[in-house]
Amino acid sequence: MEPQHTQYGMPESEAAAEARRLIDDWAGKPVQHHPTAFRDDTEPPAFGTAPPVVQDDKRIVPAWAAGVAVASIGVGAGVTGIGCGAWLVLHGLASVTLNSVLMVTLPLTGLAMAATAIGGAINKARSAVTRNVFEGPVTHNTEINNNITTRGIGARTRNDIR
Repeated sequence: MEPQHTQYGMPESEAAAEARRLIDDWAGKPVQHHPTAFRDDTEPPAFGTAPPVVQDDKRIVPAWAAGVAVASIGVGAGVTGIGCGAWLVLHGLASVTLNSVLMVTLPLTGLAMAATAIGGAINKARSAVTRNVFEGPVTHNTEINNNITTRGIGARTRNDIR
């Protein structure tokens, strides 16, 4: 004896028979294939009178991201150059002798001394004699405003000096 489950409106044997009928009906139909691509093999003309077609701008990367990428490449190249320069300087400093230090610094020291002497001479020549003599009373007024705020979490003092 077969149980009668009628929870969904038909007995289990009828539901199985209906399911079998639907599956057989579906399996008997031919499979329809839908094309997923199309290729036009006709040769385009070598020249023609068609007007140009507007090509929409379809960028994938936003402009700010491209700018950041270019900037990071520049920074990377700059840091690489600085690193190479530091390596060269440190490699040169590893073989420093007194003669090499003197040969590099003496001409620079001579130029610095000459520039200082020329600057001092120009400064002396340009110094003007002041003939401003101020006569009369001089007053100096100072006004101090203290604003102290003790509200809230902490206290604040503001001094305005005029």
